[in-house]
Parts: sequence; C-alpha cells; structure tokens
Amino acid sequence: MAIQALDRIEHEFTRRPPQAQMDLLERLVHRVRVVAARREEAWQAELSAMAAEAQIQRELQQINAQFSAAEAGGLEKP
Repeated sequence: MAIQALDRIEHEFTRRPPQAQMDLLERLVHRVRVVAARREEAWQAELSAMAAEAQIQRELQQINAQFSAAEAGGLEKP
C-alpha cells in the first residue's frame, strides 16, 4: 500500500472520536486473529497430511532407527 494511502487512513482515523477509534481497532484486531487462526488451521492440516504420507513415515522410521543406536550407547533419556 502506498505511503500516501496509509497517511490518509491515519489522518481519517485521528479525526474520529476515541470510542470510534477503539471500535475500529477492535474490529481490525478481530479480523487479523480470524485470518491468523485460519492460516494456523491450514498449516496444521498440511502438516497432518504430510505426516500421513508413506514416504515421510519411512523417513521417520529410518531416523528413529539411527537414533536408537545412539540411545543404546548411553544417550538414554533420564
């Protein structure tokens, strides 16, 4: 967004009464939270889908097998 447009928005905002400013801020924060929650849900769905893939499961099993040797060598959990 151009600096001029942001300046215009800020100028209009400051001309509003304090309660109208607060109401607008609350609406904007709500919108940002909704978008962030949707992105988080999408991210979690992508991770779940990826974790369910057979190739990823094989790679995780290989990694676990490699680390199990290290655990047997004295790096066990307390």
